[in-house]
Amino acid sequence: MPDSSGFDRRTLAKIGVGFLAAVMLVYLAGWVVGWDRILSTLATADYWWVALGCLSSTACLVVWAKAWDEVLDVLDVAIPYRALIVTYFAATFADYVTPFGKVGGNPFIAYMLSQDERISYEESLAGIVTADLLNLVPFFVFSGVGLAALALFGSVPSAAKPLVGGLSVVAVAVPLSVYGTYQYRDAFESVLTTVLSPVASWVDRVDVDSIRQRLDEFYARIDRIASHRGVLVSTLLYSFVGWLFFALPLYLAGQAVGVHIDPLLVLFLVPVSSLAGIAPTPGGVGGIVVVLAALMVALVPMKPSTAAAVALLYRVASYWFVIAISGVAAFYEIYRA
Repeated sequence: MPDSSGFDRRTLAKIGVGFLAAVMLVYLAGWVVGWDRILSTLATADYWWVALGCLSSTACLVVWAKAWDEVLDVLDVAIPYRALIVTYFAATFADYVTPFGKVGGNPFIAYMLSQDERISYEESLAGIVTADLLNLVPFFVFSGVGLAALALFGSVPSAAKPLVGGLSVVAVAVPLSVYGTYQYRDAFESVLTTVLSPVASWVDRVDVDSIRQRLDEFYARIDRIASHRGVLVSTLLYSFVGWLFFALPLYLAGQAVGVHIDPLLVLFLVPVSSLAGIAPTPGGVGGIVVVLAALMVALVPMKPSTAAAVALLYRVASYWFVIAISGVAAFYEIYRA
């Protein structure tokens, strides 16, 4: 659990190390491609397209905050939508600067929401996780549509087929495994408690009975949300619209350097490259740039230096700009709590 400032010293140290590792990864990748060629491409870019990408990223977060609003409303949480937008931006900051993303971000923001008794920690976490799980549906659909478009209308180079196939399997396996842990919760709970029982005998802070009780309460709240079909439909609608705004900056980054990236290909590239966000760096920094550039070289195709420039511009609009504006929201939330 975070301390009263939101991040303890150990977390801050991990974030610092993660950013340092990411910078080194990007530098080495750029060194292989040639930083002189990358910088030359960036120097000729039309940054009005990047500015539009920043606006698209902002719209994405505003729409996804509405998905949160729909889910939390089922839990009878009376938080005005305008206030929830600020909270969602703060949550995004926590996701983007915390190693392993959602693993650290969701508990942090659930903790922040519970500090002024607007909602209990368990209800907050259940609502946030449910909204994020529903966000996996467009992730899966868009990557599947993009993959189908590649198979039917495009041509995947032989050297890139193992990469595309492997990423597609992961894109399908991740949401299915998450759904499986919910659908077969008893088996998941049994396995988890069996694994943790030996740990509990050595570590006082691990209480298997308490973990089992919290899981039961957590799933009960998710069931409560899932019973409202209308809310699920509207939440999915907001999730899909948010994903379109999330993917648009990649298309705009291509336009900035005079490269047309097929929108159907964008639908595949953005969610699949986002899988690199599971890397132990804040927000997948470094990993997403490298994976995205490699995919564009293989599938668009384009020069490595151009692909690297597009990937960097995309991350400026979809990550670094978001870090800047969501950081202000995060510090406000910490101060308010």
